[in-house]
Amino acid sequence: MSVQITIVGLGQIGSSIGLALKAHGVNVQRVGHDKDPQAAKESQKAGAVEDVKYNLPAAIREAKIVILALPLAEMRETLEIIAPDLQEGTLILDTAPAKATVAAWAKELLPQGRFYIGLTPAINPEYLHGTEFGVKAARADLFEHGLMVVNAPLGTPGNVFNLAMEFVHLLGAMPLLMDTTEADGIFAAMHVLPQLAAAALLDATVDKPGWQEARKLAGRPYATVTAGMAYHDDVESLEVTSLENRENVVRLLNAYIASLIGLRDEIDANDRESVNARLEDALQGRIRWFDERIAADWLKGEAQQIDAPSFGDRVNQMLFGSMMVDRQKPRK
Repeated sequence: MSVQITIVGLGQIGSSIGLALKAHGVNVQRVGHDKDPQAAKESQKAGAVEDVKYNLPAAIREAKIVILALPLAEMRETLEIIAPDLQEGTLILDTAPAKATVAAWAKELLPQGRFYIGLTPAINPEYLHGTEFGVKAARADLFEHGLMVVNAPLGTPGNVFNLAMEFVHLLGAMPLLMDTTEADGIFAAMHVLPQLAAAALLDATVDKPGWQEARKLAGRPYATVTAGMAYHDDVESLEVTSLENRENVVRLLNAYIASLIGLRDEIDANDRESVNARLEDALQGRIRWFDERIAADWLKGEAQQIDAPSFGDRVNQMLFGSMMVDRQKPRK
């Protein structure tokens, strides 16, 4: 009987994980769960999962690996629900962009002999400008030509860590090891700040004086910048992420505000040279970043070759060995 991997949350990330495992010929049973039955059906129809279970404990009870591809606002409650039904030796992976918070919840809620490692993907640059979301945005190659941050808590058994690294390679990504402090600082800048900037622009313009006519004329620049509030985290998850990671978020908001004030002062002073220099530097920085992201020279090293068909066998071997070691540890 093949090893079961359960994907909880069948949106873009969760469904793409299932599609990637299928595309790479990984010999596992892919089971899915989503609180939205229609999303679950669409994911199964797309081939991301072979089976759908609408009862969450039943969906994870036989799984050796459970992937939580969920908004942060749903993460703690989900861990609370699944914890009593997880098999001993199960590996839990999550994809939320708030690693210290989820790691703390996992440590608090998971029983002994269950293991947690955090993953955060950087998607294939070909899809950075996509406007679809949910299952419709899922792609088998969503993680190819990209990095995936791996956060393994201190004390993670070597076998479990190696299994997570293999899993990342099987998705087509290259693992990047990072501690939670560094990861949360980077995700605050690259994931949270853009969404808060979009929220601030909307707050400054929608239903303000002139909006009745402005809404009829707003074009691509406005749509592009405000898309941060439309295609990414739901409002509750963005709120939780911002507050849980507030030290980093406040630091970055202060830097962002300082940049806006500098630009405002230069415009107010009619300082054409300074305004031009600031805007040109920003444009060149954006061009340079996007060219580097497309080229992805950091991926040019030799990729690790993983035997996909035998991955399920290694899951059983690795997790069983780690379970024996973990039983001998005192629980703190």
